[in-house]
Amino acid sequence: MRNKIKWGIISTGHIAQKFAEALAILPEAELTAVASRTIGKVKEFAEKYKVPKSYGSYIQLANDPEIDVVYIATPHTFHLENAVMCMRKGKSVLCEKALTINAEEAREMVRVAREENVFLMEAMIPRHIPLIKKSLKWIDDGKIGEVRIVKASRCARGEFSDESRILNPKLGGGSLLDLGVYVISFVFQVLGKFPIESVGVSHIGHLGSDEQGAALLKFDKGEIADLTFALRTEAVNDAYIFGTKGYIKLHDLFAVPTKASLFVNKEEVEIIEEPIIGNALNYEAEEVMRCMKKGLKESPFMPPDESIKIMEVMDKIRKPWGLVYSNDLKYKN
Repeated sequence: MRNKIKWGIISTGHIAQKFAEALAILPEAELTAVASRTIGKVKEFAEKYKVPKSYGSYIQLANDPEIDVVYIATPHTFHLENAVMCMRKGKSVLCEKALTINAEEAREMVRVAREENVFLMEAMIPRHIPLIKKSLKWIDDGKIGEVRIVKASRCARGEFSDESRILNPKLGGGSLLDLGVYVISFVFQVLGKFPIESVGVSHIGHLGSDEQGAALLKFDKGEIADLTFALRTEAVNDAYIFGTKGYIKLHDLFAVPTKASLFVNKEEVEIIEEPIIGNALNYEAEEVMRCMKKGLKESPFMPPDESIKIMEVMDKIRKPWGLVYSNDLKYKN
């Protein structure tokens, strides 16, 4: 692996722009190409972020022999198609969360990655934030005793038009796949295992997507997770890990926190404060490049098998809601 790792980006939307900004602060990364199906947008993106190559189709980028790894930033419904296309061309892939629309697609994506022997990781920022890793060490050190309850909220207050991808069920829009995935993934990060029971409630809006929801997860030793997620609700987005001896608080915004507190006997006994470098997407890009340079095909901090399990939980939670995406229909008998 050469010193500079050459990146391609598929899509030119908001998160793709944020990722381009993130790569710009990483000396070992080189943003080499961007692709969009809209020529005007891709040319504008390439000029703004000084990208040498711009393509008017995704397959052109996938065929570029210079590209080492591709960041997939398209809507959820296209993640599998776009990732498989790139992996079949020998490219490593960082795919935006949620990894896919459903668990069947996640299993297929992971199967192809292993068949092609290329790196694959879901883009889940909290897995790579140094402050979160440091605060979770309090659990390993026995500071809060046995973990019993995890509470986390990831809500956003937005005003979205009916044409917006965010609430468009045809594109996988809704609070579960956009924000619920954060809190569900966080619980697995804390406990290191998967639930034995998963239930949830939601409000389905006039477009047919879930505007907000809540989930309760139960684990094998009685641990419980209480999770909320929303797209039109103002909330405090912190997280708590309650144990038998004390608890940990990751302050708002818990997914990219700058402060964590340790409480024992209801007294704050330790604090970690650490600023976020860049816009935080750089942390996941760094992890991809670390793994690639070591020859790893999967990240130990966000392994693909765990992404599959997260999708399985989300499938189970939304089933009673009657929330069916167009991609789901491909897997019905």
